[in-house]
Amino acid sequence: MHLSSAYDPQNIFAKILRGEMPCLKVYEDAVCLAFLDIFPQGPGHTLVIPKVAATNLLTLPADALGPYMVSVQKVAKAVQKAFEADGLTVFQFNGAAGGQTVFHLHFHIIPRQEGVGLKGHGQAGKASEEDLIAQQAAIIAAF
Repeated sequence: MHLSSAYDPQNIFAKILRGEMPCLKVYEDAVCLAFLDIFPQGPGHTLVIPKVAATNLLTLPADALGPYMVSVQKVAKAVQKAFEADGLTVFQFNGAAGGQTVFHLHFHIIPRQEGVGLKGHGQAGKASEEDLIAQQAAIIAAF
């Protein structure tokens, strides 16, 4: 998908925002929804999506950027606290050539521990529901 391609309201994140698909929500405010990635690259892998229909960072309206990034930072702080992380990996892809696979803007936040590598996305398969529910509770408690 080219960077200037039109937004598809049937993408999975749009469906999650409309309540048509489930998610393990950890945070929501007026501008974003944050939930766990069910194919995590590490425990606590969280996605933060804007409520504005934007395919990527380049298509998000400028007036929405600041409030969205404030929310991304708030979620990142809670994830770091919940996992007592030594650090965080925060990343975002733009366009298929940039590695994007879901064409609704989203940031990945992954808590990191010193000396522990990241798994490839989907490499370890789907996380167990039990693990995800425990991680969800830990992040929610960290706000």
